[in-house]
Amino acid sequence: MTNIAQILGTSIVQAFLELKANKLRTFLSLLGITIGIFCIISVLTVLDSLKNNIQKDMATLGSDVLYVGRWPWMDEGGEYKWWEYWRRPGMTPLEAKAIQTQVPDVAIATICLTTRRMTVKYNDLDVSSIEGYAVTDGFDKLQNIDLVNGRYLNTSELEGGTNSAVLGYEVYQALFPGSKDPVGKSVTFYGRKFAVIGVLKKSGQNMAGFDFDNSVIYPYYAAANFLEVRSLNYDPMLAVKAANGKNLEDIKYEVEGVLRRVRKVRPGQANDFAINQLSQVSERIDSMFGFIDMIGLFIGGGSLLVGAFGIANIMFVTVKERTKMIGLKKAIGARKSSILWEFLIEAIVLCLIGGLTGILIVLLLSLIMTYGVDFPVTMSLSNFFIGIIVSIFVGVLSGFIPARSAARLDPVVAIRTN
Repeated sequence: MTNIAQILGTSIVQAFLELKANKLRTFLSLLGITIGIFCIISVLTVLDSLKNNIQKDMATLGSDVLYVGRWPWMDEGGEYKWWEYWRRPGMTPLEAKAIQTQVPDVAIATICLTTRRMTVKYNDLDVSSIEGYAVTDGFDKLQNIDLVNGRYLNTSELEGGTNSAVLGYEVYQALFPGSKDPVGKSVTFYGRKFAVIGVLKKSGQNMAGFDFDNSVIYPYYAAANFLEVRSLNYDPMLAVKAANGKNLEDIKYEVEGVLRRVRKVRPGQANDFAINQLSQVSERIDSMFGFIDMIGLFIGGGSLLVGAFGIANIMFVTVKERTKMIGLKKAIGARKSSILWEFLIEAIVLCLIGGLTGILIVLLLSLIMTYGVDFPVTMSLSNFFIGIIVSIFVGVLSGFIPARSAARLDPVVAIRTN
């Protein structure tokens, strides 16, 4: 054990002496290892962080919700036939009520009509490119809507189609600067005045495509008074939430059957609607992440290969420079295994220095992304150890042949070497 510790200590010291004695040569050789580990760990870290963020979004949206409309989120096994999807009739409250009453395992069925590029005004101020969400009862229970001021639309306002509205946080900031209380004030859009009853908490865009920060939520039946909600210019979406503990796949088939009956789709005919789930998005994202993973590993592997040749070159030069010292060690009784381990550990230490530098760069960039760009990126402990293990593996590969050649040197010939 003492002998192993001595070899380990000597090898580490020699590695740092090599760094000190040949700064440029060692730096250029370690650069390949650093870039390779950086590529691999950065890709793994960013993808893991993206997956975690997506999973958090899915947790807030709920994995037990079906989104029904004209457009499928993914292709339906072939060409994406947008010209057919565009001509499909939109969803209406009639379908929502039919599902609510005829599918016992459904907790909520609600309609949301999204209108884009709205302009909302208050006195002399206005804000454009706003999304309007005209909704029926239950929408707030599907999207986990939180408010910082006021209240949400109640059932009587939603069913009665009153001109009441809840403002998104960015809309509120633009129309009521200086933290003025907007509740009780009236804003104007589509040429009609709406009483502000609440302000949404800042949340950002979610996976279902809702950008609540730059939006106004108001009753669907109010929109029906001044918009042709059944025209092809609008695409109301039906959202269906399963009751607690109920299987979403079973509910999906029941919802499909109810919709086919209500919309009078004949047996054998294709559906004139699309039923979407967030799991479809996550599956497509997983496959995309797998492809990006392979690209990152390919780039990182190429860099590591270059770095491995660089480390091997350093070790061959080091063996040549220390040939006489190796001969003296072997002459006084040093075993081949001791010489081999000495140079092998030195190669591993050099690779670890390069690998740790790459990991440190990833860590610094993740902190910048998290606190500077507001995109949470966290390096997991598993990714850290992957970087360490890959560095050690590259060190073994690049250092084994030079170390073996050093261990096989004839002591007499080595001592006589100039």
